[in-house]
Amino acid sequence: MRSLNDAPMFQRVSPVVLRLQRLGRKTVVWIKNARDLPLPRFRTIAAGLLGSTAIYGMVLGSHTTAVIDAVAEPLGLSIDTVDVTGYSETSEIDVLQTLWMAGAQTLPALDVTAAREAIEAMPWIESATIEKEYPNRVKIALVEKKPFALWQRDKDLWIVDHDGREIVPYATTRFTDLPFVVGPGAAREAADILDKMALVPELDQRIRAYVRVGDRRWDLRLDNGVVIRLPELDPIEAAATVMRVDRNEGLLARDIVSVDMRLADRMVVKLTPAAKERWDKVLKERDKLWKQAQKEKPV
Repeated sequence: MRSLNDAPMFQRVSPVVLRLQRLGRKTVVWIKNARDLPLPRFRTIAAGLLGSTAIYGMVLGSHTTAVIDAVAEPLGLSIDTVDVTGYSETSEIDVLQTLWMAGAQTLPALDVTAAREAIEAMPWIESATIEKEYPNRVKIALVEKKPFALWQRDKDLWIVDHDGREIVPYATTRFTDLPFVVGPGAAREAADILDKMALVPELDQRIRAYVRVGDRRWDLRLDNGVVIRLPELDPIEAAATVMRVDRNEGLLARDIVSVDMRLADRMVVKLTPAAKERWDKVLKERDKLWKQAQKEKPV
């Protein structure tokens, strides 16, 4: 029984190489019969043999693209026009440069799959379609990623898509209207919390940052600096409760730092330092009046 080590090795050969191999064998047969041919005909065959040998060597040396370009260019198949559509955040020049990096100068030599994969590796590109239009045109249709939120991770700020995938670092004055999410896991969970807060529009329009805490729950930072600490479970119900109290008692307009909804049976409100100082004075004065009233009470 023959082992794998004894088995002959096979290598896939491209159709171009096969055709050149057949051409070489035919040329050898022609040269054997060259004695019966006139001298000029023999020279032509000899030149053909040398040319086919050179081409065959270029193919084996991974120069297939250059070979095809050399044959196709005189036939008027050079890439003269490239139409790019669907780009907004991507530079058309960058797309063209990525296409030319494929190395092909003619339509037959252009590897559409390799060019598409190279273009889709660009930061803003979700997908690309490339078509050859003979004799000299390439059409590229792009679909770009949609910016969904700004994500702060440590000191870095990224533009991310709906799935939380990083697109590019934030380095522009644009996209300032995107939701701002902060912390580990915030980009991944942003779509979920944004969809939920949309159900409480009076609160949603006041949120300036969504802060992911421990990759388990959210803090909401409002436009007036108040922080609403949501529980891990049922955050939408907690947010709705805060807004109900705010409508009835003007909670969020008071001198408070935060509203903590993490306890299921109570709301914990933290006052600002100035408000706390005023409240402490009120309590102190109330206690003083109560003690004085106790002293003056008849026995």
